[in-house]
Amino acid sequence: MFKEALRIVFTVMGEILKYSLPAAYLLWAVSGFGALGLHRFYLGKSGTGLLWLFSGGLGGLGGLYDLFTLPRQVQEANILYETKLALESGAAARSRSSDMPGYRYANPETPEKTILRLARKNAGLVTPGEVAIEGDMSVEEARKALDKLAKEGVAEIRVRSSGVIVYYFAEFAQDNSEFVDI
Repeated sequence: MFKEALRIVFTVMGEILKYSLPAAYLLWAVSGFGALGLHRFYLGKSGTGLLWLFSGGLGGLGGLYDLFTLPRQVQEANILYETKLALESGAAARSRSSDMPGYRYANPETPEKTILRLARKNAGLVTPGEVAIEGDMSVEEARKALDKLAKEGVAEIRVRSSGVIVYYFAEFAQDNSEFVDI
């Protein structure tokens, strides 16, 4: 009940803020310049509120620390409160938009992009097995995608001296000496 009595709801520029900086500073001053920790209880920090209460605000150092950091603490408490409200109401899912980079859905990588990324990473050489592992696809799907790129002239089919067939991407190549001509 005490905790709820301390909570003050303000409306600022259309936003409902659960925690107010003036109220937090008032509680900080009333509680012996932070020594009793009432402002921490108000901000929902019960653990440190109890610590401040039993230690006298860590011997006054915690109260002094809070004097300078209280605006940030109130801001963090309001962000946490708004996040909790959004999650409870389901508004977080509805408010996601493409202009907010943190909420973009990752597009699955196309086989071509997987192949080209691997070619760059492996100095221009790619095998169907590598593509299958990296692209989360079957070896047959990887081979078809590689063959398609070879038919388009983006890649060449080469044979290593060990006999392994690889797909060669000249634009990412560093050395051409390990191949045999067929």
